[in-house]
Order: sequence, then structure tokens, then C-alpha cells
Amino acid sequence: MKTKLRNEKGFTIIEVLIVLAIAGLILLIVFLAVPALQRNSRNTQRKNDVAALLAGVAEYANNNSGNLPTAAPTQPSAGVVQWNGAAGTTSAQTKVGYYTAGIGAGSGKVQLAAAGTAIGANTYSTPLFDYVTVTAQTQCNADNSSAAGAARSVTAVYAIENGSGTFAQACQGS
Repeated sequence: MKTKLRNEKGFTIIEVLIVLAIAGLILLIVFLAVPALQRNSRNTQRKNDVAALLAGVAEYANNNSGNLPTAAPTQPSAGVVQWNGAAGTTSAQTKVGYYTAGIGAGSGKVQLAAAGTAIGANTYSTPLFDYVTVTAQTQCNADNSSAAGAARSVTAVYAIENGSGTFAQACQGS
């Protein structure tokens, strides 16, 4: 009597289910990580732009005998913020990446507040405040608010995204 050998090719249902479960876990991790990476990228761009804006204000002061900008910034071209002052002063330009939507209040914009204008804690904690406000003669406090400061100090208050879909206020000074 001959015994037939069984030819076992292919995968069992258990092996297929294990591979699908592992693939599902990998996809879940990717889908959870991508939004966080995008949020971190936007926050990094915001911080870099704020540092560039403060450098532009410092350049303006260096070119104008220590005087800080007094006129509202302008946007001569996309991605450029120009700091201005009284007639006869030399302007200074700053290249930005995130804050490119223009000048004034509103998402992605840059504004200059009157010298000494304090910004309270948690003012920029909603998506409505996704812009940066630069203020002369102020300093940053521990709670990321700004208060009156030295004559040549400048702060920038802006919003950064949290992991929970909300915003938190940040303050950076020069």
C-alpha cells in the first residue's frame, strides 16, 4: 500500500491573522505619529520665525541709533516682513516661513503693538490667536506673559500648538 504524501504549500489562517495584526499595529502607530510630527514642525517654524522677527527688530535698532520700530510692519513680498519707523529711518527686513499671511491680527500674521503694551497670561491660547505680536519695551514673565521692561527690550508673544488640539502661549524676548 502506498502512502500519499501531503503537499503543504501556503500559509495557515493563524499566520495570516498574525501578519495582519502586526500590519495594523504599524499603521496605527504611523497614523498617531504623523499629526504630532506635523504639529512639531509647525511649532518649530513658529519659533524660528519669532527668532528671525526679533533679529529683524534688533537689526532695525542697530541701523537707527538704537531706536526701535514705531510704525506697523509691512509685507513687501510674500514671506518678508519689513520693520519701519519714522520718516528718514532705515527699514529692516525679515524672512519668515510660517507667519506669511500678512500683517495685523489673524492667523499666520505679524503685528507690532504699542511700546510697553503688556500681554496677559493665556491670552494666546486659542486658534484665533495663531499670530505673533512684537512689542518694544517689554520683557517675558515666567507665565509667558509680557510686562513693561527696559527701553531697548523687545518681546514676541505667540501661540504654539499643544498635543490636545489646543494652543498655549509662548513668549520670547531679545
